[in-house]
Amino acid sequence: MNPGGKGANQAVAVARLGGEVVFISKMGNDLFGKQSFQLFDEEGIDTKYILSDDDLPSGVALITIDKDGENSIVVAPGANAHLLPTDIEPALAEIEQAGIVLLQLEIPLQTVQFVVQYAGAKGVTVILNPAPATLLPPELLSHIDIITPNKTEASMLSAIEVLDMETAKHAASAIQQMGVKNVVITMGALGALVLQNEHFEIVPAQIVETVDTTAAGDVFNGALAVYLSEGKDLVEAVRLACEAAAVSVTRLGAQSSIPYRRELLVRKLQAVKS
Repeated sequence: MNPGGKGANQAVAVARLGGEVVFISKMGNDLFGKQSFQLFDEEGIDTKYILSDDDLPSGVALITIDKDGENSIVVAPGANAHLLPTDIEPALAEIEQAGIVLLQLEIPLQTVQFVVQYAGAKGVTVILNPAPATLLPPELLSHIDIITPNKTEASMLSAIEVLDMETAKHAASAIQQMGVKNVVITMGALGALVLQNEHFEIVPAQIVETVDTTAAGDVFNGALAVYLSEGKDLVEAVRLACEAAAVSVTRLGAQSSIPYRRELLVRKLQAVKS
């Protein structure tokens, strides 16, 4: 058993890569929830807006991994599915002061929409990782600064099957036309496609031996938020996020696979020496 959850993984990734993160969530008042609070504290994550539910269990997931390291996940969301807009209201002042708000879809869509619209109205940069894959309403997409689907999610959002970089370009254009300002499609071993101001940029992936892809997308998104907060442009932030994700797929587990900033620096120094 390993700690995980998309939002939690992203929060841990931000913290380990040097960002300041306030995590908003809901967990059960059970063993998993209590363990999570302890782990977040150890990572330096601000937990004052994490709610503990006495009636619902903490979310859990069963993950299977094939011989190529690709995963299949069944989620029982538990308390995650009951993080409602009213639960977010105490954190609105914190959201307004944030540099970046990063969200994913393991919480109710109405809550995502509430936060996205509020943050967008306050001029806060909004990154949405649209996972797990689902269709999204145009009124939500129009408030998003950066959306980061993988191939499956991009295919669902655009109604264009993403098979390679060329089809990814068509899908990214279709998603951008729905109102999203910038589109980043993560393409696994192919890297990532960035669509910014009607200009495409392909960011190649590092070649590594894949052991487990679990949480790779979460590491990518957490890293992307950190590097953007440090003033990197979008393409450079995506390149660095790909490097962080590449490290994570060489390890088993979700949060156990997330690298620290110092590890990435050591890898770069070793690459320069070699």
